[in-house]
Amino acid sequence: MGRETNVLHIWGNKESMNLNPMILTNIQSSTYFKQKLFELKTYHEVIDEIYYRVTHLEPWEKGSRRTQGLTGMCGGVRGVGGGGIVSTAYCLLYKLYTLKLTRKQVIGLITHKDSPYIRGLGFMYVRYTQNPQDLFSWFCDYLDDEEELDVKAGGGMVISIGQMLRKWLIRLEWFDTLFPRIPVPIQNEIMDALRERYGNCIDSNAFYENGLIMKRSPPPELNEVLRDERKRLRKSRSRSADGSRERKERRRRRSPSREKSPKRSSDRSSSHRHKHESRKKDSRSRSRSRDSSSERRHRRKHKHSRHHKSHRRDDHSSERTESIRNGKKRSHDE
Repeated sequence: MGRETNVLHIWGNKESMNLNPMILTNIQSSTYFKQKLFELKTYHEVIDEIYYRVTHLEPWEKGSRRTQGLTGMCGGVRGVGGGGIVSTAYCLLYKLYTLKLTRKQVIGLITHKDSPYIRGLGFMYVRYTQNPQDLFSWFCDYLDDEEELDVKAGGGMVISIGQMLRKWLIRLEWFDTLFPRIPVPIQNEIMDALRERYGNCIDSNAFYENGLIMKRSPPPELNEVLRDERKRLRKSRSRSADGSRERKERRRRRSPSREKSPKRSSDRSSSHRHKHESRKKDSRSRSRSRDSSSERRHRRKHKHSRHHKSHRRDDHSSERTESIRNGKKRSHDE
């Protein structure tokens, strides 16, 4: 990144400073920003206000944000569903943005000696407004900075400046909001630079011990990313193994052993016989019903009595001829 000029160009959305829309709306509508910060006109006045008023770097004040029952894009980390009281730190961060800081002023913020919160807001200004390609060059000299600050609203999360910057380079999440996304190729370059600097091995020991760097092992943030990746792979493998076991078990239940026993074969043959007989009976009954139904249809079709008398006459004549033939046969035999 060229530092030859004092003009600091803004990357991304120049109207919103790349802030979350809900946070920006709350900042612009807050009484503190519209009244108190409106009176501050100079860079040094804003720095004094940061020194006296900022106690954490969260976007929302403690207990003011309601995320219970919100899901999806309205849930916690997205910061778009349920608002709250926006923090003093973020109001002052946006106030700094309205002053159109120069490069020299931003460097003055991140190297300030009076308060770690002044430095923290300076680094946050860089993270929100500068090109992702330049982030590592802005942060690289401070990745091992040992100065500590409590970043959580209400206290309870004390980390060093170096740890905070490494976290901002690796993760987008920052409490209940997101930093601007870093493109994948640039993110890969940052990860390669971190691995080159701290090594590839996973070390569970603290990166700092008694304020001194004992060994150049990967920082906790890098370890977390690698551990999460390994856990995800292990879970996917275990799920696939469990799924194959369940499928085998289901197949085994559906297709029991087919060993034939004498009793089973006799039962099968008897049941087969019964089925065959019942089918025969059914076919006979069906044929009878078909005959009777055809006769009924015939009668309905030919309603005249003469027609049916002719049938009877034909039947009787056929019977008579049959009896004559039978009588002739008998006499011939005798």
